Amino acid sequence: MRRLRRTKVVATLGPASGNAAMIKRLFEAGADVFRINMSHTSHDRMRELIGAIRSVEASHNRPIGILVDLQGPKLRVGAFANGPVMLDVGGTFVFDSDPAAGDTTRVHLPHPEIFQGIKPGHTLLLDDGKIRLTATETSRDKIVTRVVVGGKLSDRKGVSLPDTVIPFSALTPKDRSDLDAALDTGVDWIALSFVQRPEDIAEAKKITRGRAAVMAKIEKPQAVNRLDEIVDITDAIMVARGDLGVEMPLEKVPGIQKQLTRASRKAGKPVVVATQMLESMISSPVPTRAEVSDVATAIFDGADAVMLSAESAAGQFPAEAVATMNRIAEEVEGEDTYHTIMKAQHAEPEATGSDAIAAAARQIAETLDLSAVVCWTFSGSTGLRVARERPQVPIVALSPNVATGRKLSVAWGIHCIVTEDAKDPGDMVERACRLAFQDGFAKAGRRVIIVAGVPLGTPGATNMLRIAFVGADSVSE
Repeated sequence: MRRLRRTKVVATLGPASGNAAMIKRLFEAGADVFRINMSHTSHDRMRELIGAIRSVEASHNRPIGILVDLQGPKLRVGAFANGPVMLDVGGTFVFDSDPAAGDTTRVHLPHPEIFQGIKPGHTLLLDDGKIRLTATETSRDKIVTRVVVGGKLSDRKGVSLPDTVIPFSALTPKDRSDLDAALDTGVDWIALSFVQRPEDIAEAKKITRGRAAVMAKIEKPQAVNRLDEIVDITDAIMVARGDLGVEMPLEKVPGIQKQLTRASRKAGKPVVVATQMLESMISSPVPTRAEVSDVATAIFDGADAVMLSAESAAGQFPAEAVATMNRIAEEVEGEDTYHTIMKAQHAEPEATGSDAIAAAARQIAETLDLSAVVCWTFSGSTGLRVARERPQVPIVALSPNVATGRKLSVAWGIHCIVTEDAKDPGDMVERACRLAFQDGFAKAGRRVIIVAGVPLGTPGATNMLRIAFVGADSVSE
């Protein structure tokens, strides 16, 4: 099944989309990757969903990516003895290590790592940012704060600390258990929540050991401050605008989104833009004009993928939301402005053989008006380097490794076909042309450019370009 767009669509599964029939509908409507949110999913349920996705994959003979999103550390206040309390502007409120029920003056904060990291002057945000406090005194077991924005505070509300680097791992015991279960089931991507520093990614990669790629969710200011280091070590980036909009002023989020997108594109790492993209479609069959513009902006920025959360997981119109995202992407990418922007934002190739070959392939394909760039890729790195170039012609990735095809399902513009590795240069050219023809990317008599590595089957050895004519039954050069 060929998509008529380059931008990929990620759909979150949930109560509204958790059966095999609906997963099939979502895929046919345009979903390229399915996200499983471990905040709301048991291990048994995760395995059921993965089995249903793999069944759809087999029936359509196209690799489908599975992204397991780990919950991450959730910081919450304790309970109150007599129900919710009101915090008044200008008043004083205390967080401490005493497990006793709270009152109008204090509450237990069951996270000793916060006491270690917070300093006077740091901000505390409660209940998704509705209440704002400033720390005035800190110690190993107590934080005295001044109420800047007041409101009603009740049991177990969330705490965010935008100014504080908290000395804990991004992987909680629950995350480690979820991660082990996901890896045993054979997922393709692991999304790591509340990343603060590159060490968080390194820790996850030590556990995955290449069995799945790691996607860093950027939702904390600390991660934005160390973005270059995080982009360097991670396999992909997610612009998690929900929590990012809590941790930082809302007006800063659009600029940060562009910053993250450009940094990822420059590095050749996939970037996914997420949260509230078609929020109104949870309860409405059509989105708002502003939501359509929001999705279009992400696509114009060159995002590899756009993601649906509650829209497809719990909404009333999951298939319609995916179809809408699909139509927006097709329309935006059909605009002349889109190609102009892609060209203007083009990053210079890095001084590596793979980047030089990928850049040359794009230039040759566009200069000669070729039908497609066909790349043989074992690990997926060649496909990603070609996608980084954002060519105006389709990218067809051929790989003997189904895991590579699933991994590349999130990457911009790549149509992956799983096929046995080429036996020799002649077989490499013949099969590249035949498969491009069969999947509708090239007509008989047209030309494609083939990117590969010699010796064949050697990961990371991209060093060859070849232009070939496509025939329905045979190939000539």
